[in-house]
Amino acid sequence: MAKPKAPRRPRAETPKGFRDYFGAELRARQRMLAQIGEVYHAYGFEPLETSAVETLDALGKYLPDVDRPNAGVFAWQEEGDWLALRYDLTAPLARVAAQYRNDLPSPYRRFAMGPVWRNEKPGPGRFRQFYQCDADTVGAASVAADAEICAMLVDVFAVLGLGDACLVRVNNRKVLNGVMEAAGILDPTDPDRFAEERGIVLRAIDKLDRLGEDGVRALLGAGRKDESGDFTKGAGLGQAQADIVLAFTNARRDSGAATAAALRDLVKGSKIGLEGVDELEEIASLLDAQGYGPERIVIDPSVVRGLGYYTGPVYEAELTFEILDEKGRKRQFGSVAGGGRYDDLVKRFTGQAVPATGVSIGVDRLLAALAAKGQAGAAEPGPVVVTVMDRARMADYFAMVGELRNNGIRAEAYLGNPKNFGNQLKYADKRGSPIAIIEGADEAARGVVQIKDLLLGAQIAEQASHEEWKAQPAQREVKRADLVAAVREILAVQKAGGQG
Repeated sequence: MAKPKAPRRPRAETPKGFRDYFGAELRARQRMLAQIGEVYHAYGFEPLETSAVETLDALGKYLPDVDRPNAGVFAWQEEGDWLALRYDLTAPLARVAAQYRNDLPSPYRRFAMGPVWRNEKPGPGRFRQFYQCDADTVGAASVAADAEICAMLVDVFAVLGLGDACLVRVNNRKVLNGVMEAAGILDPTDPDRFAEERGIVLRAIDKLDRLGEDGVRALLGAGRKDESGDFTKGAGLGQAQADIVLAFTNARRDSGAATAAALRDLVKGSKIGLEGVDELEEIASLLDAQGYGPERIVIDPSVVRGLGYYTGPVYEAELTFEILDEKGRKRQFGSVAGGGRYDDLVKRFTGQAVPATGVSIGVDRLLAALAAKGQAGAAEPGPVVVTVMDRARMADYFAMVGELRNNGIRAEAYLGNPKNFGNQLKYADKRGSPIAIIEGADEAARGVVQIKDLLLGAQIAEQASHEEWKAQPAQREVKRADLVAAVREILAVQKAGGQG
């Protein structure tokens, strides 16, 4: 009789398109989000946390870069209802605004931070789960709300130390609708006509920075095959139609007034297009009154945003400093935030028009930018480690740890096998610990402890002679009652010397 096969062990690996985050990354994220949250709070926005799971109906069919309703989400059926992980933080806000409309103030100003999930093809730096940080105003029809979001973005990057490298680019989807009308792919009497073509055009223009004009022209026409061989269907526009769309993306001039004039010429004859130009001029005027000049915020027709729910002003924040790409070529860091007005999203639930506008910051992208600029913050030192020389005296070691913590010092007792003391020091090294506390039977009998400065010890090991190292200048003996004071003194010296 054949011996039954042992059950297959699961592979210890993250699913494709997902990643794990560890201590230093998470702490850097928490610090950055706390700074952003302070700016949002100063502007009068309130925090909101929604469920990670929504009904598929509530999420709708607005995921970018997909052609089929509900494609691109992680969804499952439960008791006849379809549920899905949220793909952004805006669709859940629309549901909240409708569900609690009688309880919330109007306008309602909220910010939200959390993970979102997209069932898309992963690639370098493109994950299926990522963090977003949003701020939105629901219930304000005035484009003053859009101007405020743009100003707030500038202030966020200033607080993070990226103010000199930040540029917010603003456009208006109404202007683009006027251009599409001029190109013959928008019929004001039949809004649903050419809807598929317009969606492809939007997504194509949104890729202008990445694909260049030739790549966008291919998507406006028959379609484009990428480096992997995947083919993306095009909008099927003729050359003259594509020329009109590309003229729109190239309409930026040296000043906002000149850009607006160029846009007016492109959309002449289109009521909605001219309305969009008027709104852009009003936004520019409001921002100028607050001191946000064109060196920080500019009108740029190449900004369209891929999501289909945008109805008016749209904006992106990009970082202009240079980095090297994977092939060693210089390029600008690029976009780290984007948003716009979506006046029809809440209407899906209520049947009544509810104006709304907001922005989403790509948290991972922004963290990468801070790291590239050397502004992610100094690495936080690990905890003081109290080593264990005698298991029977664990209560004494825990008393030391408690005493350190009660005095504001991060600390832990070693909880592994204490038999090999060298392994305890290796553990402390892996934890990035600044100090190790040692108390064996001899020290306990004499009422003292040994304090080992691990950072100084590492320096001495690199630079000193064997005899100097054996003298152990990085380790000293203090009275047990002086433990906290001695640890504080060493930590202060480390901090002053840039070691901790």
